[in-house]
Amino acid sequence: MLDKKIAKLINEQVNKELYSAYLYLDFANYYADEGLDGFAHWYEIQAQEERDHAMMMRRYLIDNGVRVTFEAIEKPDKTFSSAIEPLNAGLEHERYVTSLIDNIYALAFELKDFKTMQFLDWFVKEQGEEEKNADDQVKKFKMFGYDAKGLYSLNQELLSRVYAPSATGPAM
Repeated sequence: MLDKKIAKLINEQVNKELYSAYLYLDFANYYADEGLDGFAHWYEIQAQEERDHAMMMRRYLIDNGVRVTFEAIEKPDKTFSSAIEPLNAGLEHERYVTSLIDNIYALAFELKDFKTMQFLDWFVKEQGEEEKNADDQVKKFKMFGYDAKGLYSLNQELLSRVYAPSATGPAM
């Protein structure tokens, strides 16, 4: 059985991962409205990944005898006036999620909950990748996105992204 503090934080993280999916769908809506279908597509896939993360954590709790509780998902509150703003908000959000995962890991370490630490190892690595991807999107936009041809090419590149559920993550 998991320590109650760990269970509480992971359950909260399930809800935060679902919020992340909701947030990224909101970014996708913004880009769809702007006619940037590649950017919208990229964030639709991001939303799927966040949902997968929530499901992995949910399964971990269930497999460890913890009843999962869902909270209301907040409505995203950001408004955007330029195409780079959701990218910057995405990078900021990924850094926030990294801090949340780190906090859970730190408590697991403190409690010598090695099973949870091992479970979270995948998420620690994943967050490094998520931050890098978000940072790369910001950098690419700054280099190419203010030029119409560059923006078109970047949009086409993002349109080619394919959703692939994690085969290496914690079992779902």
